Amino acid sequence: MLGFLVRLLPFWVREPLLILVGSVFGVRIMYLAHRDGEWVAAAIGLVFLVFTAVRVHTVARALRARRAPAPAAAVAPAPQTPLTPPTTPADPAVAVAAQKEPNAWGQAVAAVAVFAALGAALWLGPHLLPSDDDGAPRAASCAGGEDEELPGAYRRTPRAVTGDELCNALNRSDLAQLLGTPTETATAVSGTSGTAPLTDGKVAQPEAEVQFDTFTVNVSATYNELSIAQYVKLMEYGEETDVKALSVLGRPAVLASDHTMKIEINFGGGSGGPVEQGPPARTLSVALDAKDRGGYYDITVWSTSGALPDDGALLDIAEKVLPTIPERTV
Repeated sequence: MLGFLVRLLPFWVREPLLILVGSVFGVRIMYLAHRDGEWVAAAIGLVFLVFTAVRVHTVARALRARRAPAPAAAVAPAPQTPLTPPTTPADPAVAVAAQKEPNAWGQAVAAVAVFAALGAALWLGPHLLPSDDDGAPRAASCAGGEDEELPGAYRRTPRAVTGDELCNALNRSDLAQLLGTPTETATAVSGTSGTAPLTDGKVAQPEAEVQFDTFTVNVSATYNELSIAQYVKLMEYGEETDVKALSVLGRPAVLASDHTMKIEINFGGGSGGPVEQGPPARTLSVALDAKDRGGYYDITVWSTSGALPDDGALLDIAEKVLPTIPERTV
């Protein structure tokens, strides 16, 4: 369709237009290819420049033909006729229109000017328009779920926060720096308002997760009656390793290590694979309040490579994230 419209243009409009477009795109593509080291792009840019050179040659040949005098042709002598006065058009406007011819150079200059302005706008637009990007890594946005209906456990637990609130607290611009990978940006962010397993939906357990190329951070809140002191005793009988009791923000806390679970889901039909042991994870559990009356936050970090940040990273995340989680009164 575009080629058909271009062919409808007069010669002295079409050819300068093709020269302008070919030269702008050719030079631009060659510059980007040189900057990025892309030889395929360089070949495409070269095609544009060769096309432009052909059009320039066509226009130059047409100009030479236009300026060359037409060869004299032998004309038979016309028979002598009585002189008659020349006739004039009845309408003066018709006479003026007959004397005027399309100005090819004017059309060409106008076309070049218009498309030069468009080319300059396309070329310089990204540099001239204001941008809100200051070059700093920006985390992905949390999806709003204000219209989501919460499970009944949240109505029975007035102090429970939602997964969206946890997501907004966790999704910090400095989270990657706290993990020791300041150049990374979040690749996925989520927040869910679920309930704790094996509680028949009676215990609210919202969670949020932020994924980076290196690490994944998960924060959850469990609103049960289990205190950190009781949790530590349970760990002593469990399989958790590297258990370390401490205090965070004036609240009882405990650090422990465990393995994540790896679940394979077969979307092509049939049953999925068995539940396998995933990469190791490090978890910091912090009581919901200083009196340790029950309930806790879990901050868990893991990576597919199995590497873990030091415990100082989890403590820094807790000290930055937990104070920003909305407080609920019982």
